[in-house]
Amino acid sequence: QVQLVESGGGLVQSGGSLRLSCTASGRTFSDYAMGWFRQAPGKAREGVAAISWSGGNTAFADSVKGRFAISRDNAKNTVYLQMNSLKPEDTAVYYCAANRFPTSVYLNRGFYDYWGQGTQVTVSS
Repeated sequence: QVQLVESGGGLVQSGGSLRLSCTASGRTFSDYAMGWFRQAPGKAREGVAAISWSGGNTAFADSVKGRFAISRDNAKNTVYLQMNSLKPEDTAVYYCAANRFPTSVYLNRGFYDYWGQGTQVTVSS
């Protein structure tokens, strides 16, 4: 089992920035690729960004390319999502997730085995 705990969410004005963190425990962190997902009210959960075990490969949803960055620190068992130039449409609960394909950068939630509880991000206009 892998336990994931997100932090860093909050309320920010349009154009602002936030950095989310997700800390893992329970298994060897570098055995897993990691992803960030989000779910807005009434909408399906969507993939935002993903990163391979080494950080060498990343992927982003078109809606966040150029604004969001994903990184990881395997020594700290933590993955980060830096969110810049935030827009009201980025408002959602953000989840981190882990999958057992360490070289992958999937944005499809079906590939992920473990999930955090989520952290709310609200962007005001």
